[in-house]
Amino acid sequence: MRRSLALTAVALVAALIPATRAGAAVTSAQATVFAPSPVQTLGRQDLTDAKDADLPVFAAAYRRVTLTDLDGSGALAGRYVAVKSATGKAATLVDGAFPAWHRDSDQFEQVMGYYWVTTAQLYLQHLGFGSNLRPVNQRQIELRIDQYGGDNSFFRDDKANITLGKGGVDDGEDAEVIVHEYGHSVQDGQVPGFGTTLESGAIGEAFGDYLAVAVTSWATGAPTLTPEACVADWDSTSYTSTTPHCLRRLDGNKHYPADVIGEVHADGEIWSRALWDIRGALGDTHATTLIVEAQFAFAAETTFAAAARATVDAAQRLYGATAAAAARSAFTARGLL
Repeated sequence: MRRSLALTAVALVAALIPATRAGAAVTSAQATVFAPSPVQTLGRQDLTDAKDADLPVFAAAYRRVTLTDLDGSGALAGRYVAVKSATGKAATLVDGAFPAWHRDSDQFEQVMGYYWVTTAQLYLQHLGFGSNLRPVNQRQIELRIDQYGGDNSFFRDDKANITLGKGGVDDGEDAEVIVHEYGHSVQDGQVPGFGTTLESGAIGEAFGDYLAVAVTSWATGAPTLTPEACVADWDSTSYTSTTPHCLRRLDGNKHYPADVIGEVHADGEIWSRALWDIRGALGDTHATTLIVEAQFAFAAETTFAAAARATVDAAQRLYGATAAAAARSAFTARGLL
């Protein structure tokens, strides 16, 4: 086995699972997922979608997990997410658990969506958001599976929902795609309508990439067979030819303003590298806490420079001069301060 489940994540999930009385509605249940993807779990760069076929090679990538915070209806709906699918029957409990669906079943992606959105919210709570810090995105969002035919996914702030596409590798099969889109929901929950300009939009894409890696590494352990900084390395097998397959990376060397091209995903790699360096200097817990806390001070149309200053201020406020210096150094190295 490549890695074991991170003890911090296991302990948190166990603590948040309420005891279920005999005859009471089921609020937690077992289900099967990729954790976070077969490429990371198996270290196989030669995997392909094969039209959703459940080939023998995928067998070792499935994990049995506990879904928490269910609403007791028997469906994939709960405190933080309600799943809707345009294809196949809706996933429902059978004898108190969700069947062990695999990737050739539509219900597999439904379970993936529920599990990883909930896990992302539990990660934020683990950092203190909602206890000693302000709540972040503690609302129920709608997650729409396979309702877009292209190889793309998106968050709609007007409806507070996420749509996962089904082109190539279905986006619902890659935890990092799911959590990336949840990152947009997080920022919208903090600053409604966030991302109205090229620079704020780039910050949004970068934060989604950063959160995707932070959450999956927290929940399943940092990968050892693939680069941790490589984002969505299962979904990206459908549209990349070089290895490792990456949608984007957090450890690139882009610099502002020389490498700005006016496209939010590409320009976001400048911001995400700064966040990655802050994480490297301060560790995941302190880095992500100050990064998320800073976003409460962003404007919907924030600039790179203004957001960088707000992040340094949050580091100073939460952890003092050493943390502020680390954040400032990371942004200065990218030309953002």
